[in-house]
Amino acid sequence: MSAATQWQVVADGFSARVDGVGPDGWDAPAPCAGWTARDIVGHLVEWVPPFLDAGAGMEIAEPPPVTDDPAASWWALRAAIDALLADPGVGEARFEHPQAGSHPLDGAIEMFIVGDVVIHTWDLARATGQDEDLDPEVVHGMLLGMEALPPGMLEASGQYGPAVEVGPDADELTRLLALTGRDRRAG
Repeated sequence: MSAATQWQVVADGFSARVDGVGPDGWDAPAPCAGWTARDIVGHLVEWVPPFLDAGAGMEIAEPPPVTDDPAASWWALRAAIDALLADPGVGEARFEHPQAGSHPLDGAIEMFIVGDVVIHTWDLARATGQDEDLDPEVVHGMLLGMEALPPGMLEASGQYGPAVEVGPDADELTRLLALTGRDRRAG
């Protein structure tokens, strides 16, 4: 699956959850300790634009404040990334970041942004009582990549909690979430 296609699949899933949040749902507690559903969107719209600017000089217009309208904030970010990936030159554009390394721009979006949106799609669904299932092909690819990392590397990054122990018969989504410190079995 190309980076653009993978982004569309993942962004469609997150967008559906954003659009499914009821008027009182934005303050619902999220699986990330201390976060609400609103904070999940806020996290994405706060880190992605400066990340793309720092690594590729891609200035993304500041989205509407997440405090006012989380859905509008998300849709503005999504539109900006959609536009980047629709550019025929995106495959030749370079992403150079002191911590993230050097990558084609579309590869950096796939590697860093898509993965975060996937995990936070589940977080938003869990927080707001929506469908928690994620695209199985995307989950499979992410799981293969994360399982190949040295044990403890994800937690050491400071971006994830400690891995959750799951049985060998756990499905791929449960295993992926467990690697990021999320327990799908917890209510």
